[in-house]
Amino acid sequence: MNVYEEAHRLAQAVKESEEYKQYDALKKTVESNPELDKMIKDFEMKQIQMQAKQMAGEPVEGMPQAIQELYQIIAKDPTAAAYLSAQMRFSIMMSDVYKILADVMGIGNPAQI
Repeated sequence: MNVYEEAHRLAQAVKESEEYKQYDALKKTVESNPELDKMIKDFEMKQIQMQAKQMAGEPVEGMPQAIQELYQIIAKDPTAAAYLSAQMRFSIMMSDVYKILADVMGIGNPAQI
C-alpha cells in the first residue's frame, strides 16, 4: 500500500463529500459579494486574533463578546449564516478525520499536541 496514493484517495473523498461541496459552493457565493466577503473575513480575522492571544496567554477581555455580537450581525444575512454553518460542518468533519488518524497513530488528542 502506498501511503501517498491513499492520501490522494482520502483527499478526493473529502472533496466529494456533501460537507465540502456545500462549503465550497457557499464560499464562492460569498466571494462573489465583495461587501459580504469583507465582513466575513474581518470576523474570521478577529477570531484568529483572539485565539492567538489565548494561546499566548494574553488577556482577551471583551473579545469573545465583541466577536459574538459581530457574529449575530453577520448571521442576519442568510447567505452568511449558511456559509458559516457549512464552514463549521466542514471543519468538524476535517477535525474528525484528523482525530481518526491521530488515534490510529497513537498520538492521542490532537488538541493537546
